[in-house]
Order: sequence, then structure tokens, then C-alpha cells
Amino acid sequence: MPDWNDWWESPLGQYVIEHEQAYFDQVVTNLFGFHAVQVGMSQLDLLRANRMPHRIKIGRVGMVDLHCDPANLPLESGSIDLIVLPHVLDFNANPHQVLREAERVLVADGQLLIAGFNPWSLWGGKRLWLKRQGMPWRGHFLSLPRIKDWLKLLSFDISDNQLTCYVPPFVQPQWRQRFGFMERLGARWWPVAGGVYFLHAVKRVQGMRLITPAWQQHKLRARLAALAERQGANVSTHQKGSTGPHHE
Repeated sequence: MPDWNDWWESPLGQYVIEHEQAYFDQVVTNLFGFHAVQVGMSQLDLLRANRMPHRIKIGRVGMVDLHCDPANLPLESGSIDLIVLPHVLDFNANPHQVLREAERVLVADGQLLIAGFNPWSLWGGKRLWLKRQGMPWRGHFLSLPRIKDWLKLLSFDISDNQLTCYVPPFVQPQWRQRFGFMERLGARWWPVAGGVYFLHAVKRVQGMRLITPAWQQHKLRARLAALAERQGANVSTHQKGSTGPHHE
């Protein structure tokens, strides 16, 4: 989408990129595993701070390692440790299916990071004023509670959510600078009104039981046996030292 890419190159798009890159750089550095996938926004490297050995970009357009529809990922089930979805839900015809695919390909306890535009913000207000014309205003702008509900139905636990971009979406940089105080005070005074949200979720699999290596199981059984033996010895000593019941 040329107009989408052009918007990201605009001063307002760069303002959003600055905040989103900072968030992902901070969060992905502490997520571990083997395989990480960024879906969409190929012009950014949102996994650059991550240390997983295999990191790829996939999406419909751009300089990606694999071209595909995010709602139909050509990846093996239970094979990915981390998936990053920057604004994919905003511009896919079936965002719920995108989340189902993410759940399918993630391993148990796999990490999912989502970024999207918040409709309950000044950005959402401008979208309505522009009658959802142009980029990024014609996107879905899904609410954070709605996405949380979808994720809970898919057995995800919500680890964290944050909002940013509290400054009104002025095109002119000087106006955004003039209202820069809103960025500093937004999280305190109007925490639900940031123009962009971040959501961190973890895939949970019901009924899973951790399987330990055989040598650890043997070690655990030995410790339990030793503990039982000590407890038995304590009971025997207590019984020997007892003088029987007392009668008044």
C-alpha cells in the first residue's frame, strides 16, 4: 500500500515509529527462545534487540523473508516462540483470524506483542472527523478491551499493556512540540487515551505438565525418600520418649 508507506515517512508517521521502536526495543530484549517472527511493517526491524537465533519478517508486501497473508501463516503449529504484530490487526480484513493463527503457531508460553491505534483517543476522534478516509484513518482502530476479550477466548494471558502517543495527531511538527506536555502527563492524567496501544500476551495451554529429564526425576525421588526417612525417624524417637498417657 503506497499511501500507507508514504504515511510512515511523514513527520506524524515518524513520531509514531519513534515511540513504537522504543517500546519493542525494550520489551523483546528480555524474551527468549529460538524462533521470532515479525509480521508486517517490514521497513522497521522491531526484533533488532532480541537475541533469538532465528528472526524473520513475513507479510504481504515489502522486503520480507516470506510473503503470505497474516491470517493464513505457512508455519508449523507450535513452532514459534515470539510473534510481533505491529498494526496488523488494524489493516487485515479478518483480525480475529490473525490472532487464531498466532495462537496456532506459538509454542506453549509463547509471547505475542501487538501494536495498534486506539479508537478511544484524540487519534480516534480525528479518524471520525476525517470519515475514515486516507491513512491510517481507514484502519479498524480496534479497542484494547475488545482485543483482550479475543485473546482470553484463545487462552492467552495478558501480561502487560501500555499506551503512548498522547499528543494530538497534528500534521505540523511545531504543534506537536507545543503540546509535548501531554506526552509527559498522559500516562498519569488520561491513561486510556494514548493514540497507540501495546499489548503483551502469553499463550497458555490448559492441562500441561512439565516433564523433567530422567536424571532430575531420579534426583527428586531420592530427595523425597530421604525426607520421608527423616520424618519416620523423628516419629519413632518421639514415640520412644513418650511415657504413655497420664491419668489424673
